[in-house]
Amino acid sequence: MFSLDNRNVFHATELDEQSWLEHGFGARISSGWPDTTDLATVRQIHSDVVVAAEHSGCLAEGDALITNRPGITLSVRTADCLPVLMADPRNRAVAAVHAGWRGVVLGIVPKTVQAMADRFGTRPEDLVVAVGPGIGVCCFEVGPEVAIQFQQWFPERSDLTSTTKVDLRETISRQLRRNFGTVQLFATADLCTVCKPELFHSFRRDREQAGRMVAAIRIQDASR
Repeated sequence: MFSLDNRNVFHATELDEQSWLEHGFGARISSGWPDTTDLATVRQIHSDVVVAAEHSGCLAEGDALITNRPGITLSVRTADCLPVLMADPRNRAVAAVHAGWRGVVLGIVPKTVQAMADRFGTRPEDLVVAVGPGIGVCCFEVGPEVAIQFQQWFPERSDLTSTTKVDLRETISRQLRRNFGTVQLFATADLCTVCKPELFHSFRRDREQAGRMVAAIRIQDASR
């Protein structure tokens, strides 16, 4: 379940219930977000590269960040691609993922889960995963050269050799189930960035005129 706060930043209830972290999914109408300039970022390249953040700043090329260090704000920028935030309550580790269709096909989300398992001992069944506002299946129509790349996750579909619509959220859900079994808390914001110009930036809708929105997550610094 998702809600708007008084800054017009979206929050996932499942992550809000984790008192040890802060998070938000920015919109075009958000004010004062992110509430810090001290962000850990990557130069997003629509890849499957996961970067471990030991400090803030632009750290590398890639499309996902992970950390277990308090006070580091992981952030990704989107304008139709899906922002995915994850938290491991048992080991107190977090992740922020930029998941466009190319990254989804490459498995950026399950690879981020695996990176957290390798580095922090994360158990997939402990994860809280929230997929924020992004392009919906209603507007993500693609040609056969793109659609066919989703066939392995939708074996029941016979239309992926032609122009058709693809559900990126469902793809991520199926990837996680296939790789790790059931992720207990998996929340999606059924909000399409293309359909709601009053709320969201959209590259598909506005092309080069589109702005970007920031999704961010951080472990609270106990010293603050």
